[in-house]
Amino acid sequence: MPLTDHMPTTGKAVAAIGLAVIAWYASEMIRPLMPEGTDFGWFNEFNVFLGLVVGWVVIGTRLNRGYIDGISAGLTGVVALIFWALFFQSLNEMLRLALESRYSGPVQGIVAVFEIAVDYGIKILHVPLAILMFGGGAVLGLVCEWIAKRWS
Repeated sequence: MPLTDHMPTTGKAVAAIGLAVIAWYASEMIRPLMPEGTDFGWFNEFNVFLGLVVGWVVIGTRLNRGYIDGISAGLTGVVALIFWALFFQSLNEMLRLALESRYSGPVQGIVAVFEIAVDYGIKILHVPLAILMFGGGAVLGLVCEWIAKRWS
């Protein structure tokens, strides 16, 4: 990996901030899709943090390669954000259930992470949310590519 991949750029900053904004709005859209009485805690804030990291690392390092690749980078960033958000939110839920002694051993807890992730994934299958995520990712990729070409 070249040294320039680690340097801060305007494109990376915009990618991070843009994906964090998408993560916030997606988190708000997910709340009504979950069962009533769900304790969300730091749900939005954690997803914004993930958006910042994924935007910087996934989208930001794939800029300056052309507009089609910019769209691809934005979509890849959204898919990575969804993957990591599902993983960490499922891990958090498994740990909460483990503290209530719901699992007989560590293997059952590890399997539960993936079962919970699938359950969450099914619950968030919602057309407006998909439009926000994938449409927003494509637009974000285009904007970041334009910014990277202009200010890099």
